This record gives sequence, C-alpha cells and structure tokens, in this order.
Amino acid sequence: MSSSAISAQGSTFSIGTGTGGAKAITGIAVGYPTILTIAAHGFANGDVEVIAGLTGADAALLNGLALTVKNKTTNTFAVDVDTTGKTITAGAGTATPNTYTAVKNIKTFSGFDGTASEIDTTNLDSTAKEFMLGLVDNGQFSMELDNDNADAGQLALRAKRDSGVKSIFKLVLPDASTASFSGYVKKKSMNGGVDQALKSSVDIRISGAVTWA
Repeated sequence: MSSSAISAQGSTFSIGTGTGGAKAITGIAVGYPTILTIAAHGFANGDVEVIAGLTGADAALLNGLALTVKNKTTNTFAVDVDTTGKTITAGAGTATPNTYTAVKNIKTFSGFDGTASEIDTTNLDSTAKEFMLGLVDNGQFSMELDNDNADAGQLALRAKRDSGVKSIFKLVLPDASTASFSGYVKKKSMNGGVDQALKSSVDIRISGAVTWA
C-alpha cells in the first residue's frame, strides 16, 4: 500500500490582526451544522466571522458569536452551532470577518500537545482506581523561524507578546485542512551565532478549543 503521508511543505500560519467589512447574510438553514448564505462571500475554511443582526426567537444562539467557517461553497458556509428546530431568520444579519496576516520564514512547527485532565471517581465500593476525563487542555503551538524584523506577521507576534492580549490564529496544511484557535503569544525569542541565520522561537499558549475545518 502506498503512503498517505502529507508533506508539511506549503503549510501556512497566520495571526488575526483586524476585521474586514461586514457582509449581509441573506439566508439561514437551521440544523446541525447551521448553514448561512452570503452571496460570493469569499471566506475560507477556518476563517472566523462574528455574527450579528439575525432575527427570530432563537437568534441569540448565533448573534454575537465568533464562529469558524466550515464546508464553504461560493455562496454558503457552515458553523458548528446546533440550531435544529429553532426559529432564526436572516433579518438584517451580517458576518464580519477577521483578517489575518501571514507569518513568514517558518522552519518548523509543533503543537496541539495538551491532554484532558483526569478526575478521580474512586469510591469505597471501587475495586481499583476509577477515573473520568475532564476538560481538554490543548497545550501550546510552537514555531522556529528565520527572523525578519520587517515581516508584518512576525511583528504582530511580537506586539501580541508585549501586550498580553489574546489573539486568533490559523494553520493551513497543504491538504487544505485548517486549524483555528485562540491563544496568547508567550514567547518570541531570538538567537544567532557564527555563520548562522538569525532565528526566532515562538510559543503560543492555546486558550479554548481548536477547530478543524
């Protein structure tokens, strides 16, 4: 059997640095997932959109949320919210996209290395230790870079480290799989040596879920 390995070459990593213009939602299909219609939206899987202005008795299930785009087509995309049986209409609904800046010169990356916590459920009737799994800690995402003090993406990482403000990030693999997550830039260090390119190491502490699209 031939290998189904995926090359890492061509992977891209971006940091959220702003928002684009709001786009009008013209239709919604309730269910799981929820399908939103926006003509020629131009979104990509893994993008994060803030939803507002939907109407109906259950519109609060979506309004105000920052949701990750999945299963996009030219005019529709899905979000992981279960609206089965709910009453939600497009109304004056909008989706406002977050904009991203690519980080250049990435040499290696690793991450999503966390684990779920263990909850001890052992009691006096137990014949051996018993456990259940608790919340998942998604760990951190780390990169090694060739340093570039003029690259907008690297400058954004440094600014987020200095500010301590949570940001959104997006990893896109060559097979188009996309991981979106929020986190804090804990470290952007620099190192160099004789006959070497200047390097940077970046550590991002993931906060919350990692969404694959």
